[in-house]
Amino acid sequence: YAVYDPVSRRCTLARAGHPPPFVLPPDGPPRQIDVPPGPALGLGGLPFESVELELAEGTVLALYTDGLIESRERDIDASHRLLCGALKESAQSLDGAAQAILRALLPPGGAPDDVALLLARTHGLAASNVTTWDIPADPALVAPVRKQVADQLDVWGLTSATFTAELVVSELVTNAIRYGDPPIRLRLIHDDETLIFEVSDSSHTAPHLRRAKTFDEGGRGLLLVAQLTQRWGSRHTAEGKTIWAELSLLGEE
Repeated sequence: YAVYDPVSRRCTLARAGHPPPFVLPPDGPPRQIDVPPGPALGLGGLPFESVELELAEGTVLALYTDGLIESRERDIDASHRLLCGALKESAQSLDGAAQAILRALLPPGGAPDDVALLLARTHGLAASNVTTWDIPADPALVAPVRKQVADQLDVWGLTSATFTAELVVSELVTNAIRYGDPPIRLRLIHDDETLIFEVSDSSHTAPHLRRAKTFDEGGRGLLLVAQLTQRWGSRHTAEGKTIWAELSLLGEE
């Protein structure tokens, strides 16, 4: 499992039994990433150790299952060499690289085991597509934060998304102030298709949806965020956690 931050260009990886991934930097040979082995999924209750590294613009990341490299005709080192060679020679096209890797490693009659291969190329975001604010833990300041968000969307030419963005930011920031721990940080990221909201705090407690009763005055924040956005979720960080939500910009004028 990999999470790539296109702003910091850093990638966090963890694995649950599969072989360590390979990376192909734009200016060097392929190399295997030393990701600590984790327990198989489904065992429950066991932690997964992760590794974080910086990936240069245009780096290719290769994730795969052991069915790709295990063979009775050759050892693992030979399989790794074949994988690296095919990846390096064909990396200009990810589709071409995937086909080259499969041809190099799988027997003509088909693989004896299930095979999965995922290739991805990193693309960073320009600083002009990102803005970050430190948020004081004061509910009275949520309204000024909404105004800052509206002003930034105006700068980006995304005013048609302002109403929804203000609602999402208000709910995420309010939740962080009520249930999280300082410092609290809001980050907005956009590209041509998506506007992303991220609110981080130093608490490690994961959020959860709950349906408020008819006369409850609160408890609808994350449910509202889920209804207003295409996707939302949370991830743990070294400092705490980040709650994120994605709003599609397709069709926005």
